[in-house]
Parts: sequence; structure tokens; C-alpha cells
Amino acid sequence: MREEIFTYMKKKYKVSPEYPWGKHENHAVFRHSDNQKWFALVMEVGRDKLGLPGNEQVDVINLKIDDRMFKDMLLKEKGILPAYHMNKEHWISVVLDGTVKEDKIFDLISASFLATASKKKKEKVRPPKEWIVPANSKFYDIEHAFDNTDTIDWKQSSSVKAGDTIFMYVAAPVSAILYKCKAVEVDIPYKYTGKDLTITTVMKIRLLRRYEPKQFTFDKLKADYGIYAVRGPRGVPNSLSHELNR
Repeated sequence: MREEIFTYMKKKYKVSPEYPWGKHENHAVFRHSDNQKWFALVMEVGRDKLGLPGNEQVDVINLKIDDRMFKDMLLKEKGILPAYHMNKEHWISVVLDGTVKEDKIFDLISASFLATASKKKKEKVRPPKEWIVPANSKFYDIEHAFDNTDTIDWKQSSSVKAGDTIFMYVAAPVSAILYKCKAVEVDIPYKYTGKDLTITTVMKIRLLRRYEPKQFTFDKLKADYGIYAVRGPRGVPNSLSHELNR
């Protein structure tokens, strides 16, 4: 599996393994060409040092996972462990003995690559992203916005790209996520200036799904997913994404 992973990273990311420790010739580092940050470390480690039964050597790959809730979920899976000899708050070790399927490992490598990439590279290579976007009924009747159409214009954050998913969070008194939408067109010039609101750019968003007001309330977002405020566009934790997309 080590060689398959090396071949995959060379083909997809155009990088080759580096061996910075002479006495550990089987410890290989993969890094970004621009910022030189590591995104993967492959090591040969004794199973007993990983807390696994047996004492033979096994290959592991250390990968960075930024989303703490997602990392905690991963650590419940067989073959995925707290990082060996690295920061356990942000890194995991995946055992390369077939316990974790190859496709899953490739997905985790992709997550680590993006987590450690430069800002410029992240913008260039990032896949479609999910956002929670707040909506205040004081400015717009969002509860009835999709009554007669499935596509509306909405104030755009510069971080949102076409193809991104927008989960509309309706502020008090609703205080819940009501809609799942897709950004189908972005960077549309728009001029509006009011007492408490200025809009210079809008996006077109298309309705994909409705949620019941009691499904994803603010209290649930806070208690289950650590979301204590929705004051502007923000990313969606992987654990919440899983529930929203079920």
C-alpha cells in the first residue's frame, strides 16, 4: 500500500517523497512545493508503539485534519489513530495494512493537502465548499422567498464560488437553518445602500431542499456542533454536513 500511495501522490500532486532522516530510511515526507509545508508523513512503526496488538513493523501515514469534530469521528474508526510523534490536536495516523480502504485514504490525503496548502493554492484547487449563510427577515422575507421561484439573488461573500452549497440560516425569531441551496452564478454587480446594509455583489442561489424549522435550530447547532454564532458566512463542520445531507 505504501508504493500505491507514493504513486498516487506523485501523479496527483506532482511530488516525490523526501527522506530527511538518514537513520530512518523508511520515513518519507511529502511537502508543498511553494510553502514547503508537509501534508503527509509515511513512517514504519512498531504496532506496539501504536497501541495495536503484536510487535511487528507496520506502515502508517500521518495526515492533518483541521476540523476537530471530523477528526474525533475519524478516530472512532478502525485503523485511524491519534498521530504518532506529531501534534495530536490536528494530525492523525492511518495504518496502511488494509484496515482502511484505499479510497478513504486518498480522500484523507486530499483533506491534508488542502489543510496545509498556501492561501493561493487553496483558492486554485479547492473543491466546492459548504457555507452557512445568515438571513435577517428584517431586510428580506426569506421565509417566503422560494414560494414562487426556485432561484433568487442573495448578497455574496467574496469567498463563495459557483458550485458551492449554501445553507440558509434564518435569524430570530426562527433561529434555524431552513434551506439548502446551490450558488449557480456569482460576482454579479449590484448597488444597494441602506441604513444598516450595503450590497455591492450578489449571487444567484437555487433551492435544493427545505428543512423543518425544528430540525436544525440554533440550540442544536450550539449544543451538537459547537456553532455559537452565525453573524456572517461560515464553513460547515463535517459532522453537521453529514446530518444536513442525509
